[in-house]
Amino acid sequence: MLPIQKITAPHILIGNGEILENKVLIIEESGLIKEIIDSAETGDSGVQKFDGFLMPGMINTHCHLELSHMKSKVDTGTGLVKFISSVVQFRDIDQQIINDAIDRADQEMWDNGIQAVGDICNKADTADRKSRSPIHYYSFVEMFDFMNPGMTPQVIDQYEAVFKEQSDGNGNKKSRVPHAPYSVSEDLFKYLKENTLQSETISIHNQETPSENEMFQDHSGKMLEFFSNIGMPIENIPVKGMNSIAYALPRMNPENKTILVHNTTCTKEDISYAQRWSPNVFWASCPNANLYIENRLPDYSLFVDENAKMTLGTDSLTSNWQLSIWEEIKTIKRFQSSVPFMDLITWACLNGAEALGYNKQMGSIEIGKTPGIVHVNVPYSGDKTDVSNSTAKRVI
Repeated sequence: MLPIQKITAPHILIGNGEILENKVLIIEESGLIKEIIDSAETGDSGVQKFDGFLMPGMINTHCHLELSHMKSKVDTGTGLVKFISSVVQFRDIDQQIINDAIDRADQEMWDNGIQAVGDICNKADTADRKSRSPIHYYSFVEMFDFMNPGMTPQVIDQYEAVFKEQSDGNGNKKSRVPHAPYSVSEDLFKYLKENTLQSETISIHNQETPSENEMFQDHSGKMLEFFSNIGMPIENIPVKGMNSIAYALPRMNPENKTILVHNTTCTKEDISYAQRWSPNVFWASCPNANLYIENRLPDYSLFVDENAKMTLGTDSLTSNWQLSIWEEIKTIKRFQSSVPFMDLITWACLNGAEALGYNKQMGSIEIGKTPGIVHVNVPYSGDKTDVSNSTAKRVI
């Protein structure tokens, strides 16, 4: 890489809803944006020109990097309960195979323009790669006891060991988080709340399948079958006559940034409830994973209407065909094209950086930031931008 790079394109999308035209980015070798100047000031000397448009590196707010060895191992369209059961079968694989898959997946995300990742951890398998990766990782060490307080002390010991091993150097962060409303007892929620700093971000899977809400509404649905199949008692499951989100949120701290993940079956009332609970709620959507597992997507218009702070994730290679936030954008544009295109860029960039607490460094193209630069090879045309055959690749 040259000590200083000068790059430009017909349009530069800042990542926060704004656009630059007739501008040149002056970027140091470290990736730091030193200046943004008018094209007329530089002429053509030493300027690298791109067609299409440029944008910041994207933020993947939900991934399971440690499951990368399971690509194409689990059938599509089975529903969440059968999907989870299948995942368990592929956990005990030769460690070198797991490590190699993690390395490839991390490189894939970097090449695809992903600058930071919120990564779910049930093991310490990813710690070494994260300590060496150019990607910033927020490791969410995920705890669950399947509503069984008798398991809680053992679960805490098990995952505290994982937490200790996860990298928090090299710009990385970590926190302890609950898995999902249906898998965390009141005792474990209490432990997590008491052992989380206000400055930390929390992640929790939310309303990914109809059976999750059915379980809390009237003690019915496929989720109870799953509990029975793994030998977990169902008498500990609270029957609240409400959706699962109303069980989980009161047991968490509204002062924390909280990423609710998937939200496939969220209603307008659920979104409004969470927005009232805290202004620090972010909604992570993983559209390709939702299609892979459940053959359905959230109704994005509900979130747009509520001014919800949306982010995007890839989930894992177990439930996706690739790890690319740009491919998630393309899927939303394909199936719900009414979502404003510039909103999707903000979801992928600045909102994600804010959710993970990296917004002072990345998420938008601004002087003094090191956001990474991504080239998209199609013309920018506002909401009419045709991304169907587009690619997004890292430039810096």
